[in-house]
Amino acid sequence: MADLSNLTGLVSEPSGEIDSFASSASNRSLRLAEKEKRKGEADPFGLAVKYLSQVEAGTVVRGNDELERNIVVVETVAVSKGLSPEVITVLLDLALSLNAGTANCTRVLKFLIPATVVPQEAIVKGVSWLCVGKMPINAQVLFVRWVLTVFDLIDCKDNLRSIYGFIFSFVTEENLCPFICHLLYLLTMREHVHPYRVRKLLDIQAKMGRQPFLTQLLVLYKVFRPDLVMLSHPARVRTGFKNHNSTWKVALSAVQRKNKGAVLVDQSLSLDVKEKPSSRKRKLHHLAIPPLSSAFDSNSSKKVFRLQELRSFKELLENIHNIELPAQMGSLLGSALALHYLDCVQDESAFLRLNFWLGHSLQEEFLLCPVDGSSDNTSEACRFLSTILFSQQFLQEGFSSTESFLYKFLSVWDGSLLRPQILDLLSDIPLMPSFYMHKLLFEPLKQLYFTSTVFFKCSVIECLNSMLVKWLTWHSVSASEGGLDISLNSNSTVTMTLSGFMDSVMELVRFVGLLASEGLRLENCHILLLNQTLAFYETVCDMFLKYSLPLVIMPPAGVFYPALFATDSVSVDRLGYIMCRYRKNLTLAKKQEQQREQTFHISRNTYKEFNRNLQAMVNSMWNSWWDIPGPDLEMDKDLIALSKVAEPWCRFDLIHHPALFSYAIEFHQRCWPERKDVDLGSIKTGKYWNWYMEFLFNQGFDGLNNFIQTNTGYGSSCQDDRQPSKIQESGDS
Repeated sequence: MADLSNLTGLVSEPSGEIDSFASSASNRSLRLAEKEKRKGEADPFGLAVKYLSQVEAGTVVRGNDELERNIVVVETVAVSKGLSPEVITVLLDLALSLNAGTANCTRVLKFLIPATVVPQEAIVKGVSWLCVGKMPINAQVLFVRWVLTVFDLIDCKDNLRSIYGFIFSFVTEENLCPFICHLLYLLTMREHVHPYRVRKLLDIQAKMGRQPFLTQLLVLYKVFRPDLVMLSHPARVRTGFKNHNSTWKVALSAVQRKNKGAVLVDQSLSLDVKEKPSSRKRKLHHLAIPPLSSAFDSNSSKKVFRLQELRSFKELLENIHNIELPAQMGSLLGSALALHYLDCVQDESAFLRLNFWLGHSLQEEFLLCPVDGSSDNTSEACRFLSTILFSQQFLQEGFSSTESFLYKFLSVWDGSLLRPQILDLLSDIPLMPSFYMHKLLFEPLKQLYFTSTVFFKCSVIECLNSMLVKWLTWHSVSASEGGLDISLNSNSTVTMTLSGFMDSVMELVRFVGLLASEGLRLENCHILLLNQTLAFYETVCDMFLKYSLPLVIMPPAGVFYPALFATDSVSVDRLGYIMCRYRKNLTLAKKQEQQREQTFHISRNTYKEFNRNLQAMVNSMWNSWWDIPGPDLEMDKDLIALSKVAEPWCRFDLIHHPALFSYAIEFHQRCWPERKDVDLGSIKTGKYWNWYMEFLFNQGFDGLNNFIQTNTGYGSSCQDDRQPSKIQESGDS
C-alpha cells in the first residue's frame, strides 16, 4: 500500500506543474490584453481607422454608436492635423463604397483633409466607384470637387491620365459636367484629343449652350489639335472654371500652417482662418511659387526627363524632346531653366495652362480676398509679384492673365499697396486697340493720378514711359522683319495694322500729355514731376528716327513752357535736347516726303507747333526777346507791369534765366573779382560773351549747347541776334 501511495504521489506532481503552466499562460494573455487595451486608449485614432477599414456593406448605420464614435475621432484628427496617405485611401474607399451609408459618405468627404500628399491610386479607385453608379449625384459632385481641390497634392498623375476616357464619359451628366471639364482641362495632353471627343463636346455645347467650361476645354483641345476643332472663340476667353473648393480650403490652409508649410499647394487653396467670418480679407501665408514636380511616376514606362533634374542649359538642349511639363504649371515661374524650356518650345498648351493657373491665383488672392496691410502679407505678395515680373522680363512679354488681372485690379487699387510691383506689371501690358485703352487703362489711372501725391504721379509717368518704349521696341522689331501687321503677342494670333498701332501710341502720348500738364499745374511745376515728364518726351521725340514709326507728336503747352521757364538747369538742358531731336526727326521726315512717295504724311500742324515752340525758345533764351508766338497763349502786359520787374523781356535769356543765373554770377566773379557791384550786362560785351558761352557749355549742358548751335548758327565770332531757322511746312514752297 505504501508503494502505491508513493506511486500516487509521483503521479500527482506532473499534474501540478501543468496547472502552474496553464495559470502562467493565462496571466500572460491577460497582460497582453491589458497592454493592447492601454495601447488602444493611448491611440484611439489608430483603432478608429482600423474599425472604419473593416466596415462592410450592409452594416447598420442608424443608431450605431460605435460607428459614430469612431467617425468623430477621425474627423477631429483630420481637421486639426490632417490625414496621412494611407488613411486617405481607407476613408475614401469607405465613403464612396457607401458601406457607412449615404449621409456618412458626404460627411467623410468633407473632412478628408490631407496632411502631406494624396495617393493617385486612391483617386483611381474613387473613379471606379463613380463608374459603379451607386452614389447619389450630390456625392459624385462632392467627390470631383474634392479631387479638384487636392489636385496639386496628388503624388503623381500618370495612372490618372490613363483612365482619361472613363473620366470623360461623365461629361454627359449635366450636374457633373462643369467639374469634369475642369478636371479634364488639368489632365489633358495631346494624345487625349480625338475626333469623337471633340464631337461629343460640340454636341453637349449645342444642347447646353456656349458654356464657359465647355469653351475653355475646347480651346485647349484646339491648341493641341487645331485640325480637329474648327470652332472660333473670342480672343479674350474669360475664366471658364469657378472656384468650388470653399468646402475644404480653410481647413486645408489651417492644417498646412500647423505643419509649417511642409507641402506647398496651389495659392488658390491657401486661405487663413478668419477671426471674423464676415470679413473677406485674409493673410497670404502660402502665397508662393510651387516647387517643380513631375506629372509622372518614377516607375512609369513613359520616357521622360524631369524638369527638376535639370542642372544646366546643356542638359536642357540634350533632353529637350523628352522633357515633360510639370504637374503644376506655376512652378515654371520659379526656375530659369524651366523658363528657358518654355521659351524654346513655344508650346501653346503650356502658355494656356500657365495663364489659367496664374489668372486663377491672382484673382483668388488679390481680387476676391484682398491683401491686408500687415508687413508679412505684403512681403509675401511682393515676392510673388516680383517672380512674375522676372518671368515676364525673361520671356520679354507679359502674360495675358496678368493683363486681365491688372484691368480688374486697377478699379479697386488704392495706389499705395504694392505700388512698385503693380506699376512694373502695368508697364508690361502689351499693345491694345485704342478703343479699349480709355475704359480699361486711362480712366482708373486718371482717378488715382489726380488724387495722389506727386511721387505717385512721377511713378505713373515713369510706368507709361516704360510701356511706350516696349511698344515702340516691339514695333521696330516687327518693322525690321518686314511685317505689315504687328502681332500683339507671340502666343496670340491677334494682329494690328500700322495705322491701328499709330492710333494706340497717339492716344497714349496724348493721355500722358494731359496727365503731365494738369499734374504740373497742381503740383506747382514740381521738379521731379517735370523731369519724369521730360524723360517721357525724350522717348516721344525720337519715335521716327529711333523706332521707325512715322509719327511725330509735340508736347503740349502745359509741358513745354514749364520746362522752358524752369528753375533747375537740368530741365532746361533736357528741353534743349528734346527740341534738337524733334528737329532731326522732322527734317528727315520732310526729306523723305520730298524724295519719294511715302505711305505716311506728317501733319502741317505738327510743323507749325514745332516752329512756334522753336521761335519762343530762341527768342527768350538767345535774343532776349520775350514773346510767345501763336494765338493759343497770351501774356497780360498789365499783369506783368504789376510785378515791377525791370526789362522783363530779357529775364529768360542765357544770363538772367532762373536756371542759369547762378552760373552767370559765378562767371562774373571770376572775370571781375574786384568788383563789388554785379553788372551782368557786361558779360555780353566783346570777348566775354564767347567766354561765357564756353564756360556755360563746359558745365555739361550738351542738350542746350546743341540746341543753340543748331538753331542760331552760333560761332566763335557770332553774337548778333538771329532768327531761328524754321522747318518748312508740308506744301510750303
